[in-house]
Amino acid sequence: MAACLPRKVVGIKGTRWSFSLNPGPFNLKEHVLITIFANSGSSYVYAVGVITIVKAFYHRDIHPLAAMLLTQTTQLMGYGWAGLFRKFLVDSPYMWWPSNLVQVSLFRALHEKEKRPKGGSTRLQFFLVVLAASFAYYTVPNYLFPTISSISVVCLVWRNSVTAQQIGSGAHGLGVGSFGLDWATVAGFLGTPLSTPAFAIMNVMAGFFLVVYVLLPVAYWSNAYDARRFPIISSNVFMANGSRYDVSRVLDPATFKFSQSGYDDAGQINLSIFFAFNYGLSFAALAATLSHVALFHGRSIWRQTKATVSGQQTDVHTRLMKKNYMAVPQWWFHVMLVLVLGLSIFACEGFGQELQLPYWGVLLAAGLAFFSTLPIGIITATTNQQPLNVVTELIIGYLYPGRPLASVAFKTYGYISMSQAIMFLMDFKLGHYMKIPPRSMFAVQLVGTVLASSVYFGTSWWLLESVGNICDPARLPAGSPWTCPSDEVFYNASVIWGVVGPQRIFGRLGRYAKMNYFFLAGALAPVPMWALSRAFPERGWIRLINMPVLLSATGVMPSARSVNYLMWGAVGLTFNHVVYRRYKAWWARHNYVLSAALDAGVAFMGIASYAMLQSRGVNGVNWWGLQVDDHCDLARCPTAPGISVPGCPVQ
Repeated sequence: MAACLPRKVVGIKGTRWSFSLNPGPFNLKEHVLITIFANSGSSYVYAVGVITIVKAFYHRDIHPLAAMLLTQTTQLMGYGWAGLFRKFLVDSPYMWWPSNLVQVSLFRALHEKEKRPKGGSTRLQFFLVVLAASFAYYTVPNYLFPTISSISVVCLVWRNSVTAQQIGSGAHGLGVGSFGLDWATVAGFLGTPLSTPAFAIMNVMAGFFLVVYVLLPVAYWSNAYDARRFPIISSNVFMANGSRYDVSRVLDPATFKFSQSGYDDAGQINLSIFFAFNYGLSFAALAATLSHVALFHGRSIWRQTKATVSGQQTDVHTRLMKKNYMAVPQWWFHVMLVLVLGLSIFACEGFGQELQLPYWGVLLAAGLAFFSTLPIGIITATTNQQPLNVVTELIIGYLYPGRPLASVAFKTYGYISMSQAIMFLMDFKLGHYMKIPPRSMFAVQLVGTVLASSVYFGTSWWLLESVGNICDPARLPAGSPWTCPSDEVFYNASVIWGVVGPQRIFGRLGRYAKMNYFFLAGALAPVPMWALSRAFPERGWIRLINMPVLLSATGVMPSARSVNYLMWGAVGLTFNHVVYRRYKAWWARHNYVLSAALDAGVAFMGIASYAMLQSRGVNGVNWWGLQVDDHCDLARCPTAPGISVPGCPVQ
């Protein structure tokens, strides 16, 4: 634009104002603002999941305005929490947000003038070469040969053994001997490993190995909680005979609330042993997050609080920002928070209370988000990992049981608004590093969030109304992308926490009451590490053992699969440990640029493939490799004698 548009300055008569159609050369700060604008809409809009389970899983209607307000308010509420904790999570030099380093490196590669070294390449040239290679290669796993996203050697050898496939399946089992030749497999669920510190990767992989290769096999093959009646890894809920739980029997169709008589007839809900322990580990991770932050960061939080009150600033980035730019007034965030809370209450109380959540539920969810933003923000800002939080579902399940939409709406306001705050704070820190005016950042984040939420809502509503059998893999054609695996997990969670309620699953009326001991175990878990770090301060590696990250390692399973963890850990440790130690100069120059290029290539090819082919029903050549799976069909089967499940042999 700067090269094509006229440079002439046009003055407005009678005023000092003038303008030009030429914006001038495109600069780094404009690029960062565009990126922050895009980041505001890049994350999944969780409220769309609420709409999806209502229409595609429960097969009920919801007023479009109520759905739209839910989508917007849950995204925007995070602004309030971000504003309240900027001093702690942005201004503090100890909160460095590792994932931002990828974008900082990319900006430098694209904008800084660099002389090409002899026999080498500039960072921009390196980026473009990797981008082109990633774009071209992703045609194979995305369209021509999806099976290579998850290859199981064990399943290819033992085609008729349930136990072998449970051990070898990377998609539905333990993943022994499985691998994927797809960057989306590496980074799709856990994020790019190249931006995650090696110590954090080690914590995640240690937690993964302990859960998947120690706890899970022992519990399953010892038949704890009748585990062998069900798949070894599944997010579904089951009847005692191993069949899928018929949720319609425990829901009153007239009131869309829990039916005690239907539940008495259907019986207790049963979970796969992995899903049961995953909830227990989520309890532990929540408690561990609070105790870890209190023990390891309590003093620094107190010092930062005193420095904030006294107006002292010690970070050079903060001093430069305050010196050169006007800060965003705190009352902007307060007004935003009050306005969004009001609209949230209107969305829940209005429209015939379709969302089932009363006004006090919205306020309670907001309070939980307020108290959890700081501790979870500290973990994310230092490890690039965000511990999952099930306390919102647990609380509303006890206080207001039998209402599935109240449960998911409460979680969306209580946890997702906090998660949005973390994302906003991360972008604020990116602007902090790149010296972007705070008020400009606020404006592009606000506009980007509203625009992206509207597009997400409109697109999802259109898909739910136009795609037949959406989210029902049994009725969809082979190769169809509309299987909704994450929404299925969300739906099952709404059954567990909302319909039946925690009292009948994790309370005295349920099978899994002992999972509550994980709260105590999690609260105590950081204490030995803290004590050892105090006793042996010279051994810095002790402080790097992060119990919240370790305990929440498998938190995104079973949406993520074993193969995702194995490939993520292998790639991450290769680059951030081996390459970092042996080729530090290359790593410093290219690591983050490599990550950005791989991500961009996959994203561009995914969009191009969908726009030109998949949106028109052209899903690839119909052959063995088209299956978006690892051909381990028996891995989803039970192994208890006498249990009959369609597609599975009876033991």
